[in-house]
Amino acid sequence: MKCNNKWIISFGLLFFNFAFNVAFADEAAIEALINASKARATIVKRVQDAVVHIRVSNVIQRQDSSSNPSPFDDEFFDRFFKGERPDQPNSRKQEGMGSGSILDKNGYILTNNHVVGKADKITVILNSGEEVEAKLIGTDPPSDIAVIKIDGDSLPTLPYGDSDQMDVGESVIAIGNPFGLAQTVTFGIISAKGRSNIGITDYEDFIQTDAAINPGNSGGPLINLRGEIIGVNTAIFTRNGGYQGIGFAVPIKMARSIMEDLINIGSVSRGWLGVGIQDIDNRLAKAFGLENTNGSLITSVFEDTPAEAAGLQKGDVVIGLNGKTIRNMTQFRNEIAAARANSVVELELIRKGETKIIQVKLGERPEDPTIAKKKPEENVVLGITVEALTPEKSKQLGYEEGTGVLITKIEEKSAAAKAGLRVGNLIVEVDRKTITNIEEFKNTIEEANIEEGVLFLIRTQQTSQYIIVSEAP
Repeated sequence: MKCNNKWIISFGLLFFNFAFNVAFADEAAIEALINASKARATIVKRVQDAVVHIRVSNVIQRQDSSSNPSPFDDEFFDRFFKGERPDQPNSRKQEGMGSGSILDKNGYILTNNHVVGKADKITVILNSGEEVEAKLIGTDPPSDIAVIKIDGDSLPTLPYGDSDQMDVGESVIAIGNPFGLAQTVTFGIISAKGRSNIGITDYEDFIQTDAAINPGNSGGPLINLRGEIIGVNTAIFTRNGGYQGIGFAVPIKMARSIMEDLINIGSVSRGWLGVGIQDIDNRLAKAFGLENTNGSLITSVFEDTPAEAAGLQKGDVVIGLNGKTIRNMTQFRNEIAAARANSVVELELIRKGETKIIQVKLGERPEDPTIAKKKPEENVVLGITVEALTPEKSKQLGYEEGTGVLITKIEEKSAAAKAGLRVGNLIVEVDRKTITNIEEFKNTIEEANIEEGVLFLIRTQQTSQYIIVSEAP
């Protein structure tokens, strides 16, 4: 059989071209990875001079640990804080560390309250190695943000990014001083946004990241690939004191507003509405005729507050604020606070199935807003004994006379007991009908469909809450 040399040459050239193209593609891919890595290194070089190491110290009085143990006595603080014994036998010196970002050429540095809030002495170590004393400008424990200042007039600064525009999955870089290892850089992504109910601070809207954060990173920046600060590294989720892939950063939008207030007025201005609120689950959504569980349900409107002046009512469901969709009660609370005192906000709400727009001029958050800090308690349902609210009981329990009926007994293993109802709660509504006496309560319960669920509004001495009560399994 004769072999065609032309075909052999053609196939040979084709194979050579294919192999060459594959090799070229591999090299191109490698070069792309190298270029991306180099670009990331360039970003870090641009911002490192604006990231500082913070060293703090304070002297605390030694106490009897058996009666009032110091938080520095636990394992975590023993690992990351060094104790010294001054000449005074009844006191000791504590040293801690953290990180910070220079955000103003005149030396204002953003960091965490838990890093510098209780310090007697604050030392800032610049990227050059120079050590300078810092002055505490102000702290905001509810957000764990603090501002300190060093002398300067042309210091390197980090540019601000837009934390709202960052998406889950985008790459981020954390820079700080974990375990005292200055200028440590870690790389990761945004794992989630809007994290709340974690129990770290009063106002939580955290960016979650898997960029490695450890003790000493606190107060340092989380930056995007433009080299802009988009968060303040604040906390980690950990079971052993070290990194486990879950870190939290305060969004720079929130932190910047707080920083500006601390610099300009010495305290933080937060808006206040004066309502009790709760999240909406599927059963509440059905009871209120809602299409979904988005929004924040108003459970009470307090007297002499901006909410009362604007005509807000219990049972209103806030679904928007200044054109922004409200997903839950935590977001609503944060948005109201961020709007600041004396500002006018536009609320979009659902009231008895109808959408309404209401404008509210916010007040100043009280120094000790007991009502605002209290979370609705989860209790209420059937299997209860009630009695009229007498003037004596009203005065004793702090309830308004003539409102609701008082729970005096709860049957064991009843629906009420399973729901966590408590003696002393006041029932003020059943299925959206106001209850002022026992007769109204009995009549309303008789008309209710208990198997499908009954909507109760319960009041305690601190707050109030809507709860669905059902005898269904």
